[in-house]
Amino acid sequence: MVAVACTVIGVWLTTARSLWNYPFSFASVALYGIFFFRIKLYADMALQGIFALSLAYGAWQWLHGRSAQGEVLVRRLPRREIAPKLAVAILAAAAIGALLARYTDASLPWADSALLAGSLVGSFWAARRYLENWSVWITVDTLYVALYAVKHAEATAVLYASFVAMAVVGWRRWRRAEDHQSATDPGTAGAGAPPAAGIVR
Repeated sequence: MVAVACTVIGVWLTTARSLWNYPFSFASVALYGIFFFRIKLYADMALQGIFALSLAYGAWQWLHGRSAQGEVLVRRLPRREIAPKLAVAILAAAAIGALLARYTDASLPWADSALLAGSLVGSFWAARRYLENWSVWITVDTLYVALYAVKHAEATAVLYASFVAMAVVGWRRWRRAEDHQSATDPGTAGAGAPPAAGIVR
């Protein structure tokens, strides 16, 4: 229950672009790493460690990607970068799936690795403050609901269903924030702004 609470609070604070999401998110990945080990979803277990690194990177990015008022700025992912990044994720999913299928007793190696790759994309794009991260999370979390239902982890499936709803909220909030940025300061539209030194939320 503690892991669930930390995760929900962390995600909700992320939708609000609050730096307070990071303490809760760090606690969540540690607790879920233990959980995934116990149910033999090794790719998801490893993903928690990678998430921890991504969270550290994201905290730095968010601290240095704020307006003069201290608000975390939303960015747009350049269209030319979408296809190459997704191609790398697909190749990574295939490689990890092959390794898990051959060398471990992972119960669903291909589904596990595909969702791992998608989660990495969503995590990195969120760290970079890209609006498009929410589209990735809507897709990935919907598929996770099915995965955990198959694994009879009903409580976690319900949790991920709530993540789908929060991802929709996150997309709407970040989209409104981006529109506001464009209206008040066209120079911040799409690509963020220079770091705002000395500001703490």
